[in-house]
Amino acid sequence: MRNAIRNSLRRFLGESGAASVELVIVFPIFFTIFVSAFELGMMNLRAVMLERATDITVRAIRVNQGADLSYEDVRDAVCELSFMIPNCNQVVKIEMTPVDKTVWGTMPRQVDCIDRTENIAPVVSFENGIENELMLVRVCAVIDPFFPTVGIGRSMPKDRSGGYIVTASSAFVNEPD
Repeated sequence: MRNAIRNSLRRFLGESGAASVELVIVFPIFFTIFVSAFELGMMNLRAVMLERATDITVRAIRVNQGADLSYEDVRDAVCELSFMIPNCNQVVKIEMTPVDKTVWGTMPRQVDCIDRTENIAPVVSFENGIENELMLVRVCAVIDPFFPTVGIGRSMPKDRSGGYIVTASSAFVNEPD
């Protein structure tokens, strides 16, 4: 009995452990690739859903001629359609501004998003416009990554609260009555 235990112990201790070394070297690489692919897929899915929700909402605004919509109505419509964005009403900010056709001014390049580190509600640029006026709409959402410390989640640009920014934009003309 002692010889059997000794022989088993010698065989166990005599193993080289080469497979374990390979696993320790290769596993983190494959895990990082898998997590990055998942993060990238979710980021793209959320961006597509926000773009789709913005387009459908703008189409509804355009068809609803002359309606005086509030910021909350538009935000709720976008959030209802973009179900992939968690806590949508708290992380989405919408800008709607008319375009001055004499100078063809556009929205500033810097996107105005929700700052989740502050408790104060920011001033929102949201104007309904008049008949035959070209309107620009930009929706910005701040979303937390699933894996913020691994792969793409670690390297993507984030705001002060640790979320990344997803934007969608559209344009429409206010139809005459």
